[in-house]
Amino acid sequence: MNLSVAQPSSRDTLVADCARLLVDAFADYNAEFRLVTRRAPQRFEERDWRGSQKDAVERIELYDKYVTGSVELMRQRLGEDVHERAIWSSIKRRFDEIIDPLPDNEFIKTFFSSVTRKTFGTVGVDPAVEFIALDLDPLGNVRTHVETKVYANRGDIELLAEELLADFSFRTPYRDFEHSVKMIADEVKALVNSGKERQVIESVEVIKKVFYQMTPAYLVGRINGRGWTMPFVVSLRNGDSGVVVDAIMLEEGTVSVLFSFTRSYFHVDLAHVGEVVKFLKTILPLKRVSELFTVLGRAKQGKTERYRELFGHLQQSDDDFVLAPGERGLVMICFTLPSFDVVFKLIRDKFPYQKNILREDVLTKYELVFKHDRAGRLVDAQEFKLIKFPRSRFSAELLEELQKEAARTVHFEGDDLIIDHVYIERRMTPLNLYLRSASREDAEKAVIEYGQAIRDLAVTNIFPGDLLLKNFGVTRHGRVIFYDYDELCLVTDCRFREIPQSQHDEDDMRADAWFYVGESDVFPETFINFLGFDPQLKQVFLDAHAEVLTADWWRGIQERLREGELLEVLPYHRHRVRVFSSL
Repeated sequence: MNLSVAQPSSRDTLVADCARLLVDAFADYNAEFRLVTRRAPQRFEERDWRGSQKDAVERIELYDKYVTGSVELMRQRLGEDVHERAIWSSIKRRFDEIIDPLPDNEFIKTFFSSVTRKTFGTVGVDPAVEFIALDLDPLGNVRTHVETKVYANRGDIELLAEELLADFSFRTPYRDFEHSVKMIADEVKALVNSGKERQVIESVEVIKKVFYQMTPAYLVGRINGRGWTMPFVVSLRNGDSGVVVDAIMLEEGTVSVLFSFTRSYFHVDLAHVGEVVKFLKTILPLKRVSELFTVLGRAKQGKTERYRELFGHLQQSDDDFVLAPGERGLVMICFTLPSFDVVFKLIRDKFPYQKNILREDVLTKYELVFKHDRAGRLVDAQEFKLIKFPRSRFSAELLEELQKEAARTVHFEGDDLIIDHVYIERRMTPLNLYLRSASREDAEKAVIEYGQAIRDLAVTNIFPGDLLLKNFGVTRHGRVIFYDYDELCLVTDCRFREIPQSQHDEDDMRADAWFYVGESDVFPETFINFLGFDPQLKQVFLDAHAEVLTADWWRGIQERLREGELLEVLPYHRHRVRVFSSL
């Protein structure tokens, strides 16, 4: 009997080639991502903070670079068939087979979907040419565990701390090793013994990879006891005379702020990111998986997981999207789903005369925030395009607002509402609403936090532009965050001035300024007039932050920034700002 082996058709070969090219493209992206990430230890040891900043931006830009390159590669390879869904469906199946055994293959699927969405301009989700599964558990396929080092408690916490620090050494030596050991031991013992009953520590377990975020390096782990676990994070700083332990974070709330949606992304070289996310969920159970992927630098995967979280929630809920609480924005339409903790922001078709900006300006400002040090005071806004919702889930009032004010961005197809462009952010309580219902003590804390937010933004070269309370939100941890970016700008681009003394009484009676005001002129002494504090809260603000109402203070910040100082806001020891000289 003669047996012939079927030869693959040219189309089969083309499908296989395209699938392999896309797998290789992601591999190249991932290799370059990790290459940039691996610079972090050297940046830390050499105190090259400017290099760290450049690395952060370079790494963020890699994803779009490789997606765009892959789209062009597929156009060249497929030619006139590049928009044929049938061939892409075959490529997807072959692609899925190739990546099945690979770690973090959800990342690779997200990359494939980014390529097809850019190729097709997909509205909503097209399962034939992209990967999406709303019921997928992003950590369900993580069968392995992140590499950790376990330090058993043999009755001496100081010995445990000594072993820990000895394992995490740098080319730059510790400045005072014994003192650092004592700091860790004292903090651990104080917290563990603070309860009514003494808790017994069995071990401290620390991820072997060091987490770098701008200037600090972090050892991230957990303390394990009999039936209990608590976070364990040590912050290390490299100063003029060596490495020191700068802080020990042992409470969920404090560590949650470190891994917050308001912080810059970590640089930590991970072979399998899912393992680390799974570990972090044991110490931060309330933190969404989407936010953990994002703060670990995998922003696109964070978007994918947020999409899953949102649409999975839509299937399990029945409340309507409504206009977000707070004052109506002049540039953005803000709406929310009451049962889900995010807010959606669309750019209006037209802005009122007092907003002298264009749509392109707003997009540019959000892009600036995406790449800038958010200093724990700027919310991370995720950008989504061509997203589809059930029209029936929108309140009548919201539908009217969208049709009237965002007709260029919002479209209707049958029972669906399609939004061409939207930002999704974590929802917070607007500060002006928070102050109305907060206790006097909490209100005073929030006012002090508000002033500190302005300071923290300033030292990272961000001027909010519009300091009205409605543009700031309060998190569940009581932190005040800025989230309205349409008038945001760099401090170094402003001209801070005092109001000139009037020469005539009638000058003070004019509705408009009697003196020349340039486009970039800012008069800090006028800020207090628009904040709406009651007399008591106004005095609280002045007692704590009066200098931010002076042009001199802002000019001083400008001078330090222009001279090359790197001023960083740390996510611990609140209200503490570290200053590093430029190298």
